[in-house]
Amino acid sequence: MANEGEGVPVEKEQKPVSASSSGAGSCQQADGEVKDSGEQRTEAGEDRFQLGSLSVDNCLQQFKIRKFFVLRPGTLNQAIKDVEALVKKEEDGNVHGVWLMAEVDHWNNEKERLVIITDKTLLIFKYDFVLLCCEQIQRIQLNFIDRISHGTFSFPKHSLLKRDGEGVRVFWDRLREPSFTSRWNPFANDFPFSTFTYHPVRNINDTFAALCDIQVFSEKLKAAAERAHAKNPVPGKANGVLVLQQPIYIEAYVGAMAFLGNQNKLGYCMARGNLGF
Repeated sequence: MANEGEGVPVEKEQKPVSASSSGAGSCQQADGEVKDSGEQRTEAGEDRFQLGSLSVDNCLQQFKIRKFFVLRPGTLNQAIKDVEALVKKEEDGNVHGVWLMAEVDHWNNEKERLVIITDKTLLIFKYDFVLLCCEQIQRIQLNFIDRISHGTFSFPKHSLLKRDGEGVRVFWDRLREPSFTSRWNPFANDFPFSTFTYHPVRNINDTFAALCDIQVFSEKLKAAAERAHAKNPVPGKANGVLVLQQPIYIEAYVGAMAFLGNQNKLGYCMARGNLGF
């Protein structure tokens, strides 16, 4: 607007100097106000767009998380009661803690698990949160556990797989190595270790954050295993538990089944929509 005033010299000459200067100042001020208001509107629009995107992303994330059956009211409490009822007092002892985690197998497949630490054993449960029943139990004697590794995941140099986050690997027979057949068999379960990572629902609230805390699980397991070693040492084995901070190596290269399964959370009990015609 100030440039338009300079383009009409007749009107500028007819006005007094004071009026001219004040007129130019008012024009510049008005021009600045227009620019400022335009910038404010633009910034406000960008903020609304960003907030809208964030709210959409958050709603989508919440929608995906709410599909886990473990979050249904009363489901987790019932599951914990069911697995604790399977603890044998004579064989396992007292329960020291329950955790909800994801187990990662040697082909990088995630599987939903409930884990219990007792006086004498580490119990790993495959639990069906849809039918509310335990499908499988793995029982590991604590006095056989000799190593606990904690760190990020790593893969072979030419592997197409990757995994973010960190995990815990529990070893209970350092002298036995998996056979070649077991390494290439996706259904093999004779490995002398188990690997755990965070369950996807761990950030839903404080209760699930505590149940899914693998760091606390590692510390509790170390203490319980050392007590078991002292109370019932295994002949020919070194007593104590070695805790290592190192990457957790998964020797998998392609793993198309693991990629598709993990992307679609096939190892978890989830609502997957209606299937039919």
